[in-house]
Amino acid sequence: MFKKITLENGLRLILISQKESLSTAILVLVEAGSKYEVKEINGISHFLEHMCFKGTKRRPKPMDIWSELDNMGGISNAFTSFEYTGYYAKVRPNHLENALDLLSDIYINQLFDPGEIEREKGVIIEEINMTNDDPPRKVWDEFINLLYGDQPAGWDIAGPKENIKKMTREDLIKYHDANYVAESTLVVIAGKFDELKIIEDVKKYFANISRNLKAGKVKVAEHQEKPEVRVIFKETDQTHLIMGIRAFDIFDERKYALEVLADILGGGFSSRLFQKIRVQMSAAYYVGSDASLFTDHGFLGISAGLDNQKVDDVLRVILEELERLVRELVTEEELKRAKEHLTGQLILSLETSNQLAGFFGSQEILEHKIITPEELVAKIQAVTSEQIKEVAKEIMENKNLNLALIGPFKEKERFEKILKL
Repeated sequence: MFKKITLENGLRLILISQKESLSTAILVLVEAGSKYEVKEINGISHFLEHMCFKGTKRRPKPMDIWSELDNMGGISNAFTSFEYTGYYAKVRPNHLENALDLLSDIYINQLFDPGEIEREKGVIIEEINMTNDDPPRKVWDEFINLLYGDQPAGWDIAGPKENIKKMTREDLIKYHDANYVAESTLVVIAGKFDELKIIEDVKKYFANISRNLKAGKVKVAEHQEKPEVRVIFKETDQTHLIMGIRAFDIFDERKYALEVLADILGGGFSSRLFQKIRVQMSAAYYVGSDASLFTDHGFLGISAGLDNQKVDDVLRVILEELERLVRELVTEEELKRAKEHLTGQLILSLETSNQLAGFFGSQEILEHKIITPEELVAKIQAVTSEQIKEVAKEIMENKNLNLALIGPFKEKERFEKILKL
């Protein structure tokens, strides 16, 4: 289904052919995210992502880039995460070479015009302000910082506003030169294409990519001796919280059991927490759980937006369900439902070329290995009730518990008294 090629310059290329597809997606990923930063330039990965659309030597104005995309009828954007940054375009197959030319150009040949840098600072600061005014998003930043503190894994991806204001052209060029290199870069093509031609085109358009050695990142340090709580006071009509448990990294084979556990707990309308908290208690609109695993750390996170008057009761229900997973085997009915839910969500999420590119690309950029959707389904279907109980016993300890909360509360002691397994 896919083919992986490593070019002579070290650039990796993944091809996923869909001969009947009406579109082709190009995804360029680089091993550069906020975990690759130092504190003084925290936010630079995200800043650099913005600047890639602000002009190149061949396309000196932002409008040159955006109008070219519009003329192709394409969709394009970019994103920054903790461990990688991505740039993508989705076009009709007849525009594939033009789109590849454009993406490679903005990736390799940025101008970093000083005027555009200053203008973009205002845009990024407003993006930060938008997140700060959005409790369901902001609570995740607080939760991550609660877990990992003052180290790259605990910093906001967008960085603090004071860093953005101080960022210089020299900072951006230095970071780009250290990280946007062939060895750290992956190009994924998914959809309809001519294989021999696209390989030659990638070689051509990425011929000038830097061959410097790739930059490294600081290993995450984890230390926790007791449950931790962070309360952010905000006059809101709803309390937003994340309760989480430290787990393990993405290379751990227990991750499949943890994925099924998370789905049983809060992975759909029939999950335990949805039924209890939304259906029975009428205490929330959204509630769910998910496993977030990275190259050297990970956690199980439970999120909810709650009636301010029912927060204590909901916390007790969540803790009861965590304890229940340790004490009891999940039923065969629950196990089957969760497996089918995860399998269905996976298959349906891969219907388009850009989604396929993301599925294969994210695995390669993080793990440097890939399993196919069919192999992943087999891993999920092989999970047993005993494996779920075992992973629950291993991670669900008092010392691994964390709670971040945004709402009309000022004292965290009340929540510390509740947060016990």
